[in-house]
Amino acid sequence: MGKIAFAYITNPDRKTARKVAVLLLKKKLAACANIFPIESIYLWKGKMRNEKEVVLIAKTSGSRFPALKKEVEKMHPYEVPCIIKIPVQANEKYAKWLFSEIKK
Repeated sequence: MGKIAFAYITNPDRKTARKVAVLLLKKKLAACANIFPIESIYLWKGKMRNEKEVVLIAKTSGSRFPALKKEVEKMHPYEVPCIIKIPVQANEKYAKWLFSEIKK
């Protein structure tokens, strides 16, 4: 079995996060997605920003992450989208399910 990864993706709103999640699921690039409202504080073009955002955590495999990243970059509205790969470990039953869902 391969390695599981979370793709951590920030979005401007819930509608965008859901759109990204549905695309990733339809293309078998993720097996599951979680969506959370967050508050982000960051520097952008020399100014401090404090904004409401929505984070999408897409559960995928390490080997599918590059294709996932490419798809998100094509459709994401941000000039510089945050798409971070986080390696994780999971229980065996969950891992088997995840890999069965993202098989092509």
